[in-house]
Amino acid sequence: MKHFMRFSKISNAFKEVPSQYVYQIDPIKNFEPIKQFRVIDLEGNLIAKEYNNIPKETLNQIFDLMISIEEMDNLLYMSQRQGKISFYMTSFGETATTVGTTAALQPQDFIFPQYREQGSFMWRGFTIEQIVNQCIGNHLDGGKGRQMPVHYGSKDLNIVTVSSPLTTQVPQASGAGYGFRVNGENKIAATWFGEGAASEGDFHSAMNFAQTLKCQTLFLCRNNHYAISTPTDDQFRGDTIAGKAPAYGMRTLKIDGNDLLAVYNGVKYAREQIIKNKEPFFIEFITYRIGDHSTSDHSVLYRSQEEIDSWKSGNNPINRLGLFLKKQGLRQFNDDHDNQIRKDVRNRVIAALKHGSEQQSPSIQDLFTDVYDEVLPHLQEQYTELRQHLTKYKDQYPINKFKGGL
Repeated sequence: MKHFMRFSKISNAFKEVPSQYVYQIDPIKNFEPIKQFRVIDLEGNLIAKEYNNIPKETLNQIFDLMISIEEMDNLLYMSQRQGKISFYMTSFGETATTVGTTAALQPQDFIFPQYREQGSFMWRGFTIEQIVNQCIGNHLDGGKGRQMPVHYGSKDLNIVTVSSPLTTQVPQASGAGYGFRVNGENKIAATWFGEGAASEGDFHSAMNFAQTLKCQTLFLCRNNHYAISTPTDDQFRGDTIAGKAPAYGMRTLKIDGNDLLAVYNGVKYAREQIIKNKEPFFIEFITYRIGDHSTSDHSVLYRSQEEIDSWKSGNNPINRLGLFLKKQGLRQFNDDHDNQIRKDVRNRVIAALKHGSEQQSPSIQDLFTDVYDEVLPHLQEQYTELRQHLTKYKDQYPINKFKGGL
């Protein structure tokens, strides 16, 4: 009787919702795929008029920057082939995602980049000269020559330095977004990553962390169809990467990443929701990497030239935005004007390469600084030993190549 009463009490206290249960084995495997948000079609026709809300000046500024990036990428890619820089990564076919996203964010928002965000940096004011100096690794490089080329960063522009290890920036953005929410700040942490990076454990930890702690974080997955040489079919199954986000309870959008207007409006909406609801948001951009993964890649070994050309001509973000601007009467297209933009970029890149290659390398002492707030005794000891060695064998080392010499 005693045990019966105990169980009865528990039963009466427990409240259940009958609709949570089914009474037949009916496993779920597939569900309705998330559709892509689109504003303009492949021919630049406006199909969602309510989102035609970007000022004419902003659209033209975006278009100018997109063609400038394309020209800069061309030259720096060729410069690597000529041995002027050691490594480079282009953003051909993906500029609508980077420029459009950053234009929709606020300057105070922190960006945690992947490695193909030239558009994000340049929209906020990072110059061609800064890009070239970083790729060369001279003493004018803000990173003091400590990083691989294309690993830019700017404290002034609220863009965290690119990091080579895959996906490390994603949980960092969750942590930053948590801090912004706790401190009641009107800013978010936006982080980039590719569909391949979503196979890393850090991605899932970051997503769960952000949702459970209501972090002001915007996850930006750029699905460009290839994780280096691995196609999406070999990377995951199901409804691309966007299908994973609702499982964490996260608001989610899938966007046509080659549609500048869709990118801008989607990111602007997501930012508003993050600040309003104090919780994260997930966006997947469906785009295509027209260029090689990097200068260490030769992509026709794992995909056809016909496939590349079909995207380059049929679904190119620069072409689509250009057609939209023309059909809406928002830009007077003039070959001389656009060619002059490209020519000016070429001249700046060439001049920056010449000037940058003439500069000295960072100071030898920079090998030991910035590891800690102050140079600790054991590092000072190592620096002293290095100086003694270089002084003794100075004829064996190009000391004059380093800023300040010994």
